[in-house]
Amino acid sequence: MKPLQHPLSCLNLGISSTIDLQNNIKLHSNLKRSRVVIICCSNQHQESNGTPNSQFLNAKIIYSVAPAMGHNKEGHPECNARVPAISSALDSMELTPKFRASDIVELRNFNPASVEDVASVHAKAYVSGLERAMGQASDQGLILIEGSGPTYATSTTFKESLLAAGAGISLVDSVVAASKVKLDPPIGFALIRPPGHHAIPKGPMGFCVFGNIAIAARYAQRVHGLKRVFIIDFDVHHGNGTNDAFYDDPDIFFLSTHQDGSYPGTGKVTTIGHGAGEGTTLNLPLPGGSGDKAMRTVFDEVIVPAAQRFKPDIILVSAGYDGHVLDPLASFQFTTGTYYMLALSITQLAKALCGGRCVFFLEGGYNLSSLSHSVADSFRAFLGEPSLASKFDDPTILFDEPDGKIKQAIDKIKHIHSL
Repeated sequence: MKPLQHPLSCLNLGISSTIDLQNNIKLHSNLKRSRVVIICCSNQHQESNGTPNSQFLNAKIIYSVAPAMGHNKEGHPECNARVPAISSALDSMELTPKFRASDIVELRNFNPASVEDVASVHAKAYVSGLERAMGQASDQGLILIEGSGPTYATSTTFKESLLAAGAGISLVDSVVAASKVKLDPPIGFALIRPPGHHAIPKGPMGFCVFGNIAIAARYAQRVHGLKRVFIIDFDVHHGNGTNDAFYDDPDIFFLSTHQDGSYPGTGKVTTIGHGAGEGTTLNLPLPGGSGDKAMRTVFDEVIVPAAQRFKPDIILVSAGYDGHVLDPLASFQFTTGTYYMLALSITQLAKALCGGRCVFFLEGGYNLSSLSHSVADSFRAFLGEPSLASKFDDPTILFDEPDGKIKQAIDKIKHIHSL
């Protein structure tokens, strides 16, 4: 997500790339795969007949944690301190099962994604090449896997990337299972890394190794029969990997809001899909300085009508928190309150359109304080509780949003997509 422009050449993996990667929670007897997951909270959450017990059914949030502690590079913004910082903040703010056992559930001991799961999105040559490169990483301690780009690998990267993807898949299983026995299933949140939305089908890119949300989307279609998947990506950088994975697919709608001109330079308004998938890719680049007012307007005038017209079976969210005004890698003016609004609004949209089935996937966010507070306020939105953003946000550091440029961008995308 660092603004580097370069051709992709994954020499360490023995392949070339250009911009173009089980087992079931037995919460319901009709699940199609066998993914062994322990649902950890203060009590057991599964009855002997395999259906969710009342405590699980009452939960409003179900989350998984895959911090990839071995995947780390000193001084790199995408470091192994990110997920622990979130976990620590959730604990200190009493937003964990220890304090909220009836509302919040953590999935533990979930299985990693299979190679077949990953290969539903990524080229098998890339997946096998990355696995082979782990020997080189073990010998050297750390290698670059994106040619001259910023994506690195350590000896644990392959296994930890499979685990991150598996965490998202397990949450899809959980949310879908709960939705079969209640009208208001919990919202899922995969607190995982490495992030995924830049990883293209043929290789890694932009700190991302495997496309976690793309893998989960294909899994939801294949295993649960959820044909129509709506993906919202509010990371400050364009999710080019997800974009490319589904560019000609009419059954997966990819919608990205991102900073115009930022890394990786893709995601133009005219990038709308191809062939049968034309019209199911919506890219909205917004000018630097865009903030809360811009995103509220985008949600009401672009995201809602696009989702209503598409009629999804599930909503998946690439939740990047690097649009925060305090984040060092871009120049949006989102606040903690912006992310509360997005979490609340997306939750309500999922309830209205697809039986509440919705899973968030952590993407960017590199100021550990703003990242942690923003995720915590997202949890409060899922719980239906008031935002505490005002205790963290400092409105005095904000400047006027470029309203004219924002309106032009929104009007143009509404015209292109007939919204």
